Amino acid sequence: MATKIVFVAFLSLILANAAYGGGIGIYWGQGQESNLNQTCSTKLYSHVNIGFLSTFRNGRTPTLNLAKHCNPSNGGCGLLSNQIKYCQSVGVKVFLSISGNAAGYASLNSSYEARILANYLWTKFLGGNSRSRPLGNVVLDGVDFYIESGSTKYYDLLARYLASYSTKARKVYLSAAPQCPYPDKYLNVALNTGLFDYVWVRFNNNPSCEYTTKNAKNFFKAWNYWTSIKANKVFLGLPASPKATNSGFIPVNVLKSQVLPVIKKSPKYGGVMLWSRYWDQIGKYSPAIKNYA
Repeated sequence: MATKIVFVAFLSLILANAAYGGGIGIYWGQGQESNLNQTCSTKLYSHVNIGFLSTFRNGRTPTLNLAKHCNPSNGGCGLLSNQIKYCQSVGVKVFLSISGNAAGYASLNSSYEARILANYLWTKFLGGNSRSRPLGNVVLDGVDFYIESGSTKYYDLLARYLASYSTKARKVYLSAAPQCPYPDKYLNVALNTGLFDYVWVRFNNNPSCEYTTKNAKNFFKAWNYWTSIKANKVFLGLPASPKATNSGFIPVNVLKSQVLPVIKKSPKYGGVMLWSRYWDQIGKYSPAIKNYA
């Protein structure tokens, strides 16, 4: 009888750990990082956000910007197709990240523009059909909303239009990267749709809610706000190196001892999202936290 009780307790512990287990996501595409084959073969990451689709405004044809990795204007990014397929074959979800960047080249100004952009994303990167597909014939798993400038409207409609393409055979996953001050200026209305599967909250470049020993209360308060939203899983967004962003870096020992043990108590905890693969290669942050995140 005692043995049975011990076994049941042990099984319960395993199930609890599985329920609260997390992954590590990474942004890829804006630095001199390894290719996607090498990125995914590390087995460090559960999600890869390819960034960015950086121009969409006033009916312009959206523009993909992958820094020095490839040139989409001459079809050069089609070489990523097999690399993305490899990532997916080893269980990594791959998203295209759309960015409302500081230059102001990305913005939605009407419901019509939201519908047109959704159709473009569906036909060019997801399960739709098009003669020209910037990343080749691969079907990405979803779309990531990395919006930090431009319009504050119509992203909820974009999310609804994209979600409508989901079928029983293939789901279109949605993710978002709001900044940690709650609520987010650009994505609050979209997030309130409840359609987002993953929300990686950026706890960097925002001192009011970043984690420091002197600011722990505000950090956990912000985390609690974010884990109350209508989303499947919430990730802690961090820079992978103190050089990756202006502020917000949490040393590995502090993350493991003071932050993760608290935030992992939330049923919505999904893991850690890092900026970026380039900086993670340099600082080796994800290998140091993988068994804890």
